Amino acid sequence: MSSDERPGGPRIAVVGGGPAAHRLVEALLARREEVRISLFTEEPRAPYDRVALSRRFTDPQDALSLGPLPAEDARLELHIGRRVTGIDPAARALAAVDGAGACSTHAWDELVLATGSEAARPDIPGAQDMVVYRSIDDVDRLRDQVAELTATLGRTPRAAVIGGGLLGLEAAGGLRVLGADVTVVHSRPWVMNAQLDEFGGRTLNRLLDGQGYSLQLGERPTALDQRREQRPAGRLLRFGSGAELEVDLVVAATGITPRDELGAGILEQGPRGGFAIDDTCATSAPHVWAIGEVASFRGECMGLVAPANTMAEVVADRLCGGSGTFPGFDTAAKLKLSGLDVASFGDGFARTPGALEVVYADPTGGVYQKLVVSEDARTLLGGIFVGDATPYPSLRPLLGRELPGEAGAFLSAAGGGAPLDLDLPDDAQICSCRDVSAGALRRAVCEGCPDLGALKACTGVGTQCGSCLPAAQKVMEQQMTELGMEVSTALCEHFALSRSEMFEAVRGTRLTTFSQIVARFGTPADPRLNLGCDICKPVVASVLATLHGEYILEAGRGGLQDTNDRALANLQKDGTYSVVPRIPAGEITPAKLAVIAEVAQEYGLYTKITGAQRIDLFGARLEQLPAIWARLVAAGFESGQAYGKALRNVKSCVGSTWCRYGVQDSVAMAISLEERYRGLRSPHKMKFGVSGCARECAEARGKDVGVIATPEGWNLYVGGNGGATPAHAQLLAKDLDDETLLRYIDRYVVYYIRTAERLQRTARWMEELPGGIDHVHEVVVRDSLGIGRDLEEVVAAHQLTYRDEWAATLEDPERLRRFRGFVNAPDGDGPPVVAGPRIPLRGGL
Repeated sequence: MSSDERPGGPRIAVVGGGPAAHRLVEALLARREEVRISLFTEEPRAPYDRVALSRRFTDPQDALSLGPLPAEDARLELHIGRRVTGIDPAARALAAVDGAGACSTHAWDELVLATGSEAARPDIPGAQDMVVYRSIDDVDRLRDQVAELTATLGRTPRAAVIGGGLLGLEAAGGLRVLGADVTVVHSRPWVMNAQLDEFGGRTLNRLLDGQGYSLQLGERPTALDQRREQRPAGRLLRFGSGAELEVDLVVAATGITPRDELGAGILEQGPRGGFAIDDTCATSAPHVWAIGEVASFRGECMGLVAPANTMAEVVADRLCGGSGTFPGFDTAAKLKLSGLDVASFGDGFARTPGALEVVYADPTGGVYQKLVVSEDARTLLGGIFVGDATPYPSLRPLLGRELPGEAGAFLSAAGGGAPLDLDLPDDAQICSCRDVSAGALRRAVCEGCPDLGALKACTGVGTQCGSCLPAAQKVMEQQMTELGMEVSTALCEHFALSRSEMFEAVRGTRLTTFSQIVARFGTPADPRLNLGCDICKPVVASVLATLHGEYILEAGRGGLQDTNDRALANLQKDGTYSVVPRIPAGEITPAKLAVIAEVAQEYGLYTKITGAQRIDLFGARLEQLPAIWARLVAAGFESGQAYGKALRNVKSCVGSTWCRYGVQDSVAMAISLEERYRGLRSPHKMKFGVSGCARECAEARGKDVGVIATPEGWNLYVGGNGGATPAHAQLLAKDLDDETLLRYIDRYVVYYIRTAERLQRTARWMEELPGGIDHVHEVVVRDSLGIGRDLEEVVAAHQLTYRDEWAATLEDPERLRRFRGFVNAPDGDGPPVVAGPRIPLRGGL
């Protein structure tokens, strides 16, 4: 199209092919009817999502689309594969050259520079032989090199990534996907030091080590040398300490260098390079603007997408007659690396005067969570999450606002339950990448966006980095409920299946790993979903544990578990753990009581007889747990699984053995039930009770399964719960003999496990079943679905495969490695001590 055929309006030239340029063009086209935009990108493709570059490792066909720019729009002219070689602000013109070497000149009224940055290489001998990780071509080149090295060497290539920041770790993850052994080389003692404090960084070190990455920390490389002649294929990465690392491939990811060569000698530059801009994103030359990584604001260039998009919106507003200003850098970051959940935002280092830190640390489970609040403990200033970033999407919109509760309540790992539902104000920013507020999402739902896909399409929420989707989904569902609309039963954004559907799907396909389940049932089926979330990971872990009865922390299942399951103990508010040995029906010998007393004395533990007829030992440090377990296991105890979503205990009275009112042996029945169902994972915890007569001393009607003795046999009650919403159990069958009682409980428990939803207690499950107790009676007693024998066989198989988790851990040195002390206390000197004021967490089990 000739310039005469294009519409009127100012001529705006945009130089760059990244997310910032794409966002600017979108914003201008949306806001201004009369405009002529020329977009120049030197790469042979339209602007793409560099933030999601790691996706290209798993899918070489992924174009990383940011959404198509309307090429047919007469207001836009795309110059793909055309490099801008010079600018002349006085003449308002630029020069460009295409791939064939043809030169051209283009006039403009406004010029926006979004030239981004290039990957830096360390200034050492041999750096020219390093590969960088910055573009689609770089990823494709790495794929080819790893494949070629594998074929040439006849073994797994050894790769080193220099730089343990966000970009370096994503590059390391990509190389692992391609089949290389990877060493991360970082100059600090812990990775991601720009985003994580020492405890968070060292926790991430442990997680990386557990996933098979090697770490070379605390020193910089000094040279990359060719190996000796006898093995010319390899190289040596040398360090100042004299250490050497044998490598076949080195990737440099040590930072970025702004692409500011176009303005050399023309535009004012920042102290570290880049075009200096004011708060309107204007450079030192009239009508020339800069956005993204090449823009130096207050002396800093930032390689994050959120501030780049904010700059794009500011310039679009200014070019359309507005008065927008750039508020400063949003430094929130989320690591995109399969199997690792890491995020930070705001003042995570507590540099604000008077700032307080609320911290939860579970080193054995690889979880570290911290919130930073103001001196009065009300205003949220920042946060760091490693291993479990569940609270991140909900809390990030509250940055700078007053928290609607005690800060510790928002650390999901400490509570072990579902995250709190927050009623976010309309102006709270949910998606910083696309600047979408809670109010915009609510309006979209009201205007006809009833699911996450539609919401993404009409608002743009979650279409870039995607970290905001959990919070967006919550806002959407809250608004739908308020409008009386039906809310989807999908487990989470990763799975369209509900928890019960997931159980049946995994059972039918006999899948055994999270990655297999994601690949088969993810929506869409996509290996990138391996990361999972706080909702689907524990659900899948529970389903796998129920179906396969294998050690819950093995074969990649450890990272899926809830915090307490990962430690095989209950974390307490002071960072120590409680140990609860199983005492079926509360029956215990004097010898066993003596062992508990000895252990409590030796380790200085607080002891308490619980309402579940057990003895709880409080105050154990993580590294002490195996030694405590060893003493208890040797005395005949096993794990009481007080930490698990499983059967906790079976409470009983003394029954007919001692009580003059007892009509059945309640103790023997309680022991039989506890040993029958111990360790069977379920959607929520379960508690049973057996009373030896109608006087009900074991409070059986307040239990998920309650058994009450009569002169004619046993009455079976189901669906009773304590907790926040107590419910009385309902009579399912009466006057049962022992064999029939066990058969009905088998059926009831397994039917509940198969069909209940996530974190649903038996009472709520029965309330939501069509037909309620009548339906349960038909299935369990009358076997109306013809599945009775199948349900019974699940329990029979479980009894054959059950193994005490404490004993199984003690027998395996590799399993015991999970229970070493915190990374900063390798000698077992107690929990970490952090300088600065702290707020203790409140709450208990």
